[in-house]
Amino acid sequence: MTKAEIITEISSKTGIEKVDVQETVEAFFKVVKSSMVDGENVYVRGFGSFVVKKRAKKTARNISKNTAIIIPEHFVPSFKPAKTFVDKVRTGNKITK
Repeated sequence: MTKAEIITEISSKTGIEKVDVQETVEAFFKVVKSSMVDGENVYVRGFGSFVVKKRAKKTARNISKNTAIIIPEHFVPSFKPAKTFVDKVRTGNKITK
């Protein structure tokens, strides 16, 4: 499902204009992104957590040149679904392709 499909679905279920739904969805994503850039985690009860994870400094190998490179510590965004969300997906109807 794409963002456009999500906006259409929300619009049809709530009766709110697509433009207003789109602005709201975009604002939500902007808030999540800016919060995570600032190092804050975002918790949505019953859905999951958008968390910033720290990756430690490590040494990696470039096997084609047979050299070692150092990857500095860095931060990456991550999503951890809530237990209730995981349970619903686990027991839901799946479409097999």
